[in-house]
Amino acid sequence: MSARSGFHGKAVLITGASSGIGEELARQLAQQGALLTLAARRAEVLALLAESIQKATGASPLVLECDVTRDSDVGLAVAETVRVRGKLDIAFANAGFGVAGEFAKLSLADYHRQLDTNVFGVLRTLYAALPEVIRTRGQLVVTGSVAGWVAMPGVSAYAMSKFALRALANSITPELAQSGVALTLISPGFVESNIRRVDNQGRVHPDAPEPLPRWLVVGRTHAARQILRAVARRRREAIVTGHGKLLVALERFAPWILRTAGRVMVARGGGYRSEPV
Repeated sequence: MSARSGFHGKAVLITGASSGIGEELARQLAQQGALLTLAARRAEVLALLAESIQKATGASPLVLECDVTRDSDVGLAVAETVRVRGKLDIAFANAGFGVAGEFAKLSLADYHRQLDTNVFGVLRTLYAALPEVIRTRGQLVVTGSVAGWVAMPGVSAYAMSKFALRALANSITPELAQSGVALTLISPGFVESNIRRVDNQGRVHPDAPEPLPRWLVVGRTHAARQILRAVARRRREAIVTGHGKLLVALERFAPWILRTAGRVMVARGGGYRSEPV
């Protein structure tokens, strides 16, 4: 199944659609004829995105303010999608952010905040969408990370959250298959986005510099194409970006290399990123 044939006429909900991977998924899905619901905390940014999509494709996405840390918000987004579209075929549990910092300098509140968005926000999305995607024998898509395979210094909270998502996906994928529902775990490496410009409180700093070298960051257009190809094929997991695949291979077959790299990072003063200021 090609991505283009797989999404035409499909009712698709995307959380965290206001920037980064979520925004690019929305643009590409609209080009392929999907019926979109865009959900995120920043309603004004979503409105601009929806206007841009409508001008480019003629599609009219639903725009809904949605905070995945609130129990009712995702349920309302699913209900509105079904009210307007008549169904829900695919739900992208994409909303998330990253807490950064050395373990000794973080607090329990930091870990609670990280897990509430990245883990419980995903769970809220999956539970809200599940009855509808069972009806359509549709699909759930979870945005994880290569950090769910490889935990490096300075991102313990973020890595914990993504390890948890990988465990969740591995456990429930065969269960959901009994109802005809596919679950695809997306594990990107470093992709062009604002995630490294979001502080530990979840606030975006648009002027913060990209902490990673340009050559290491994969463009979101290319990454989204890889993601949609995997979703169209209903794959169980897709590791996105070449460096992401390399890191996962090292973790599986030569973990001592990554352990050594971690010790070097700490000796030089931290992990791969610091909190934006």
